[in-house]
Amino acid sequence: MTENKIKNYIQAVLENMPNDWLNLTTHRLDIYDEQLAKTQFLNQFESLYNKNNFEKSALIELPTAYDYIRLGHPLSSILEWAIANLNHLHSENVISFSSKTIPVMAILRKNLLDNKTTQIFYVDELPKAFNAEKLRDVYGYNFSLTKIEKSEDIVRDRANGTTVFISQNPEIGKPDLNANIDFIVNLYGHLGSVLIVNKTQEKSYISEIQHVRRRETIAMTPANSYTALKILAGNSTYSDEMCHSKNNKFDADKSSVVDSIRGITGSHSKVQVASSGLSIQYAIMMGLVDDALENHKGKAIKFIVPPNCYGGTNDQARRVAACIENVEVIDLLVDGDNEMVKSIESILDKVAHEDAIPYIIAEIPTNPRVEVPNLEKLKTALSAVRKTKNQDIAAAPVFILDQTFCPNVHFLGEGEILSTVKTIAYVSGSKFPSGGRVTAGYCVGNTKTETLMDKIKLHLNLCDNEATDLQYEILAQQLPSMTQRIAEAYKNTREFVNFIHDVLPKANINFVSNELAAQGFTPSVFSLDLPTKGNTDEEREAYKRALNLKLINAMITEIPTECKFCVSYGQLKGSYWTIPATSTQGTTKEGDKDYIVRASLSPKLDLARHKKVFSDFVESIK
Repeated sequence: MTENKIKNYIQAVLENMPNDWLNLTTHRLDIYDEQLAKTQFLNQFESLYNKNNFEKSALIELPTAYDYIRLGHPLSSILEWAIANLNHLHSENVISFSSKTIPVMAILRKNLLDNKTTQIFYVDELPKAFNAEKLRDVYGYNFSLTKIEKSEDIVRDRANGTTVFISQNPEIGKPDLNANIDFIVNLYGHLGSVLIVNKTQEKSYISEIQHVRRRETIAMTPANSYTALKILAGNSTYSDEMCHSKNNKFDADKSSVVDSIRGITGSHSKVQVASSGLSIQYAIMMGLVDDALENHKGKAIKFIVPPNCYGGTNDQARRVAACIENVEVIDLLVDGDNEMVKSIESILDKVAHEDAIPYIIAEIPTNPRVEVPNLEKLKTALSAVRKTKNQDIAAAPVFILDQTFCPNVHFLGEGEILSTVKTIAYVSGSKFPSGGRVTAGYCVGNTKTETLMDKIKLHLNLCDNEATDLQYEILAQQLPSMTQRIAEAYKNTREFVNFIHDVLPKANINFVSNELAAQGFTPSVFSLDLPTKGNTDEEREAYKRALNLKLINAMITEIPTECKFCVSYGQLKGSYWTIPATSTQGTTKEGDKDYIVRASLSPKLDLARHKKVFSDFVESIK
């Protein structure tokens, strides 16, 4: 591929690309194949390149790339493809990040697990967020740091393992490649960074690095990928202006977001806003680990997590435990025959006896069964004073509350149900906060967690995972209307759930009761256990799974402009349908997965049409 041909094609693509590539967290969910997500988009894109086809109609038909914006999206994928082809590399060898420190941390994590050391070389200075002391003491990473004048000064010491070169070369697409470098991390200021895997023998790192990007951060954002591609194609020049915020309203936007979050949550704590829900969760987890290492030296740390909760939460907790010797994950059974409060009481008693440090991560309402525990009993269980086996006072738990389903419920403010228990609440911003326009997430605490919030901020900054300027801008636009959108979406969902109950009474519907709704729990998601038949458990399960897909396919086929086969929630319009076992619980153990239908409705949709399609489905299975 010639350099000019690639750049000219990129320029033409940028002029003709679909608006969704820049303005939504997902594109073409109707033709999304999760099994092919890492390859399908670029394979079809390269086919268009070979034909020099950059028509908008052709670009619109390209499938969704990767997974939301965390693992990648159309513009970040094209940026990686272009840099790779300009340097005669495979596109999978180039991985973009919004963060400037996590690409290095991804390599360090892999080497930690492989018991390998890392030599890090850099010119001028390290990223401001790079905190060598914390990376060694808290994350457990093993590395050396060497300042050099130029990349040619790098001398490989085979006994010291992997070499990483952190470069601030301003030319996008022209890395300082040489044989002594295994990985290059090119920093592009405000835009993020690009990691290049330089050697074919380092291929085993690629999936691990991508998984770090999926779980602990995000890819370079669409807006910043777009800017990087313009620079690469020659439409713009890289300058200090590109390295810093171009948003003159940043301070006002950030202040507006903080004020909105405090008003919505009723908490007056410090507010931390991250590039995604999992980015803020990672900062919470590592901040708490740091606090435990500092204030509870030598004690085991237990993260207590529902095994069937959102797969990203489950997976990330286990990834943290895999890297830190005294961290362990304990399963918290919360759904169905298991009641959250009883499970918490039993586990906390055991953890206290062991004199360990308990951190509980839980969703309220739960996912996907949409259950809310008895909050008074939950408060009592979390507040109870417990003793160790030596009869000392055990460490009090920290409750980490994922309230993405109901971000408007006041748990933490003065006089609220969890105001007297150490509690941190967080929300995925790709849902109701932004209406599906950005991935940014946030967290708040109560008055009991002020020092913990400082630790969370430290690790959010260390990972360079704070929300971008554009993410703040969009949240500032969207958050003021959030509570109204929640109310309208709940009204649609309640009406649809009541309708399903009338036309298909044999189905088991998981949704909040009217009593819980009156208390403020007004989610717009429900799960549906369809009636089944068969002579054996295996036959009944197979029949139900086929029926799940039949329903979802009917909805997205009959109402393609509104119904999507996706896990999304809190969007501005339409409805979203999924099977948790194959989507949100993708990394969950098989026995804990839920093969049911989960649906979410928005404030704006054709409810009459939804009812008609569902009625037709019911008629078809009689």
